[in-house]
Amino acid sequence: MFSKACEYGIRAVIFIVAHSKNHKKVGIKDICREIGAPEHFTAKILQNLSRMEIISSTKGPHGGFFVEDGRDIRLLEIVRAIDGNKLFTGCGLGIKECSEKKPCPIHDEFKQIRDALQQMLESTSVKEMAEGLERGLVYLKK
Repeated sequence: MFSKACEYGIRAVIFIVAHSKNHKKVGIKDICREIGAPEHFTAKILQNLSRMEIISSTKGPHGGFFVEDGRDIRLLEIVRAIDGNKLFTGCGLGIKECSEKKPCPIHDEFKQIRDALQQMLESTSVKEMAEGLERGLVYLKK
């Protein structure tokens, strides 16, 4: 459903939020080891998220990725930043001309699923997910 980049991005941001208390920064090696993601690819994803001000980063020996105190990131922000809006607007069968007036065979059912997914991503706080990670209720790698 999500691209690989989006999957790694979501997992990385959850990990970063879980470890950003007291202005602590997390390095790319630690992030990738803990989420089971390739380092170079994940670094590019996180640089993009940093440019878009979803997360923050600093360079240097004491640098790393972090989230500003009080920043409430929603999953939808991450998905849109990495994968765009296609998941929420595209046809389930990939037909370019699919619309309300010219629907594909699964248009109505897929639209309901798409809308429900968007609502779930919009209402889901990364901070809440990070708290589940800290308590050992959820996991980020196999």
